[in-house]
Amino acid sequence: MKKVISLLSLIMLTLAQGFGQTDDSLIIKKISDEIFMNGTAYSNLRYLCKKVGPRLSGSTGAESAVEQTARMLKEAGADTVFLQPCMVPHWVRGAKEIGRATLTNKTQINLNIVALGNSVGTPPNGIDAEVVEVKNFKELDALGADKVKGKIVFYNYRMDPRYINTFQAYGDAGAYRGQGPSRAAALGAVGVIVRTLSPVLDDNPHTGATRYEDGKPKIPAVAISTNGAVELSKLIAEGKVKSIYVKTNCKMLEDAPSFNVVGELRGTEYPDEIITVGGHLDSWDLAEGAHDDGTGCVQSIEVLRAMKALGIQPKRTIRAVMFMNEENGLRGGSKYAELAKQENKKFIMGLESDAGGFTPRGFGYSASEAQSAKIEKWQPLFKQYGALEFTKGGGGADIGPLRSLGTALIGLNPDSQRYMDLHHAKTDVFEAVSERELNLGAVVMTAMVYLVSKYGL
Repeated sequence: MKKVISLLSLIMLTLAQGFGQTDDSLIIKKISDEIFMNGTAYSNLRYLCKKVGPRLSGSTGAESAVEQTARMLKEAGADTVFLQPCMVPHWVRGAKEIGRATLTNKTQINLNIVALGNSVGTPPNGIDAEVVEVKNFKELDALGADKVKGKIVFYNYRMDPRYINTFQAYGDAGAYRGQGPSRAAALGAVGVIVRTLSPVLDDNPHTGATRYEDGKPKIPAVAISTNGAVELSKLIAEGKVKSIYVKTNCKMLEDAPSFNVVGELRGTEYPDEIITVGGHLDSWDLAEGAHDDGTGCVQSIEVLRAMKALGIQPKRTIRAVMFMNEENGLRGGSKYAELAKQENKKFIMGLESDAGGFTPRGFGYSASEAQSAKIEKWQPLFKQYGALEFTKGGGGADIGPLRSLGTALIGLNPDSQRYMDLHHAKTDVFEAVSERELNLGAVVMTAMVYLVSKYGL
């Protein structure tokens, strides 16, 4: 008899879980319908890109973006909208960079370059020096100071196309942009040219932050387009390059005041359990910051709007956060975590969209075993939306500092194949974003936030 009762109990539990899944799938379908029929993410992105434009930390564009996304959050129906002050780096590019190679036959060719973010500028008259090409740090170290001192180092490291996930290739090649200037300066180099971090051959140089090491000289650093890198390498191999001239006008000013922008839906049952969903509001100055990371910001706003429009009252508090200064300092994410520690609340989950507005493939998460198991049980609910890749390991730069609070970190993982074509380049504009792909990303983000708000982690 006990076995029969146990079996009946198991059947009833299974049925209850099944009904719960069915109920959740219906709610998620309503979320999807609402976003595809009435969503504002695309129109918000258009405004952010075309009316506000580039939003580099410390700039007037960043200041305007704070004001406008606060407005968008209010219009989305957030219960509360507030700003979190933070001080941010204020780097300015200045006048357009000049680069040219003087050949041994005395002709000159222009080089398509841009200064790397945080780089120092050249002297007023620029720098003119011989160039040495290296494919990697091993080759640089083999040259030594005798062959590097007084010269410009050209890092011609190709992003490895064998990585299917282009973020892995980016992480691999990124060392030359981040560490390259200081490593060359330690050997006496006077400047650095870095092959653009992009898998495609084109004429668009990409910017991005470099990091100077304490105690080492700061030398000017620029990126060259991939086509330019190929051409320059060929000329060097043929012994045709006499010298290279580079002039940049960038400089780092004093830190400037700025803000994270936060919109909140207050939880009905567990208001002190906080769910964070966000993207970074700042962008590089070459373009409109559409995929990086306007899409993540407007998707996060859409999470609140869709839930409010459907009358979904979250059990736990949901915060949509527009983080400031991810690109060259991470000050906003650090400030958010600092303030979170002071709030005496439980920050249970952070979800970040900072990988572009392309078709969502799934999520990567850094969480405890119990939290991971719970997340993985929800995977079937995402099947019809194509976001089936649930993988351990992931999150995002801005939510990363929350991990010390025991917060589960989840990163939206869109298809990565086209992202690095545009990343940090002048081509990262509104027209490069598909409205349908953008909305689908917002759908699966809202679904994940809804599930965590209902069941906790």
